Amino acid sequence: MKIKDIGTVVTGKTPQTSHAEYYGGKYMFVTPTELHGGYKVSHAEKTITEEGLNSIKSNTIDGTSVLVGCIGWDMGNVAMCFDKCASNQQINSITNISEDYNPFYLYYWLCTKKEYLFSIASVTRTPILSKGVFEEIEIPEIKREDQDKVADVLLAIDKKIEANTAINDNLQQQIKLLYDYWFSQFDFPNAEGLPFKSSGGEMEYSDRLKRNIPLGWTVESVIDNTISTPIKPGVEVFDKKTYLATADVNGTTISSGSLIDYENREGRANMQPSVSSVWFAKMKNSIKHLYLNKQMQPIIDSTILSTGFCGLQCLEQSFEYMAAFIEHSYFESVKDVLAHGATQESVNNDDLLGLVMVVPNKDVLDLFHRRTAPMYAQISKNICENQQLTKLRGWLLPMLMNGQAIVGD
Repeated sequence: MKIKDIGTVVTGKTPQTSHAEYYGGKYMFVTPTELHGGYKVSHAEKTITEEGLNSIKSNTIDGTSVLVGCIGWDMGNVAMCFDKCASNQQINSITNISEDYNPFYLYYWLCTKKEYLFSIASVTRTPILSKGVFEEIEIPEIKREDQDKVADVLLAIDKKIEANTAINDNLQQQIKLLYDYWFSQFDFPNAEGLPFKSSGGEMEYSDRLKRNIPLGWTVESVIDNTISTPIKPGVEVFDKKTYLATADVNGTTISSGSLIDYENREGRANMQPSVSSVWFAKMKNSIKHLYLNKQMQPIIDSTILSTGFCGLQCLEQSFEYMAAFIEHSYFESVKDVLAHGATQESVNNDDLLGLVMVVPNKDVLDLFHRRTAPMYAQISKNICENQQLTKLRGWLLPMLMNGQAIVGD
């Protein structure tokens, strides 16, 4: 049986960008970037309008569909979508899937075929898998009930990861709101528990920030300040550890990484994580953050990071403040402005001297630490659990697909 026998293959298309009325609507416009965020696409950076959707009507999908990246290094990245939407031409989608085939099983089966898809792609400078070749791919004929059993096991893992991620997103949003209220509006609780600025708290003008800040607070560089220090390259000798490149982190989500040993590791595998450290990717337009508190000890003990990350060793009471600052949109926007380079734009420590932040007094820093430490502890526990679940899924997936493991009744 071939892919074209169990569903309709649709190659995406981009609505004309010269038509502003085609963009900014309620329908997702999926690009290969969105195929990295879990088993389903629920958010896309770009959206299109009904008019934009109608302009590429024959290239849209609706209902349960499986989306597959079919060009370059996104070849073989797979995700599902359950809504009416469109994708760009780098994605082939399978929609209108036959009732004889569980769409989740099809998704998981395709997740194991990345190398195979590369092998059948046409290669000039960039590997490309055309619709014609893609829809001729042979897929196994398996009883629907057996498909359902396998899909249910793997989907249970993915849904638990999804639930943990949703909890973390909610906690991060609470932290962001608190950070904005305390450190952008300066309405942290004063000695009487009232909002500082709104209650007439004394302010002074900062030449570096070009605005008023609470009296006694300072403005310092993210890389040269009194509450954290930059972490230098260098790792302790180890037998085997997990190497996390920047590509292994998406937002704050950590993938399984790759196993390395000390002697044969690549040169970039040279940053040592530690408790109370925060990390961010140096590259422009790359939001990849790691917040390593004591709840992240299992990851700290077993991991080496890429030199593509910049690490800051925080004081125990400043960890949450530095994490919230780096998570703020202001940080990434200024970092992107400072980034430079011919091939890959990024920042170095000298550049980061120009990225400044307000540093609160010790009392406010301690209070923010006490308020948010439990939130970050829960976030970290969920991240660690998700990493273990991802490893379990990665171990089970090929075994279930090739018959080495069987799901019982």
